[in-house]
Amino acid sequence: MNKMRLFIPVGVFLLTAIFLYKGLFSDPTNIENANMQRSFPEFNLPDLMQPAKQYSKQDLVGETTLINVWGTWCVTCRVELPFMTRLREQGVRIVGVYYDNAAEAAFGNVDLAQTQAEVKAMLAQLGNPFQFNIYDVKRDLSLDLGVTGAPESFLLNKDGVIIAHRRGAIDERVWQKEFQPLIEQATGGASQ
Repeated sequence: MNKMRLFIPVGVFLLTAIFLYKGLFSDPTNIENANMQRSFPEFNLPDLMQPAKQYSKQDLVGETTLINVWGTWCVTCRVELPFMTRLREQGVRIVGVYYDNAAEAAFGNVDLAQTQAEVKAMLAQLGNPFQFNIYDVKRDLSLDLGVTGAPESFLLNKDGVIIAHRRGAIDERVWQKEFQPLIEQATGGASQ
């Protein structure tokens, strides 16, 4: 019995070493989203540039759609926008969800006119990949999606089911590896 007690520290050490070794080769940004293979959440939110126009989940179904959570304050979004614009030119349907970082500091109302001016300027400079932009000022949709910041992207199939999720920018390499095969599968082989 005393000899077995000697193996307990050795066993604990080996398990800890294996756990830590495995962590050396994992990607800390690759966090599984709990919404994968689930239907996109229901919502009713305004258009960023035309607040009288409302969007709902029904506006996202019917064709494969890339949802991109972004903001003008997001440096990485600036890098991503030109590539996303090229994707739209190739026929990829992209819808923006504008994540208003200023809402945290405003303690109430946000200056919508200033936000719209910043968005117009940024999209004019870097390209506009979005078919439309959903304005998620209170972040209800972002919270339902488990968004941690921007950019984050969700790929929906034509039925509105989330089939891919990415935290961070989408570039050519990420697109070819993670999204292109899923789009081809979702569209029956039609490459976009």
